[in-house]
Amino acid sequence: MAFLTRVEALKDLLQETIDKGAHSVEQIHKAIAAMPLSALKERGLLSDEVAEKHDDSVGAVYDAIRRVNKEIGDLASGLIESIEDHQTAQKNMGEKKSD
Repeated sequence: MAFLTRVEALKDLLQETIDKGAHSVEQIHKAIAAMPLSALKERGLLSDEVAEKHDDSVGAVYDAIRRVNKEIGDLASGLIESIEDHQTAQKNMGEKKSD
C-alpha cells in the first residue's frame, strides 16, 4: 500500500499546484485586462458596471477551473480508496483461507 500512499500524495500535490496556478493566472489575467479597461474608463468609453462584469466573468471562469480540479481530485481519492479497500479485502480473504 505504500505505492498507493505515494500516488495519493502525488495527486494532492498536483491538485494543489493546479489550484495555485489557476489563482496566479487569474490575478495576471485581471491585471493585464485592467490596463486597457482603465484607459477606456478614463476616456468615458467604458462604464464601471461593464468593467465589474468583466472581472466577475473572469473570476467565474477560474472558479470553475478550481471546482473541476477539486471534483477530479475527489474522484481520484475515491478510486484510490476503492483500490485500497479491494487490496485489504483480498488480503483478508487470503488469510482466512490459510487458517
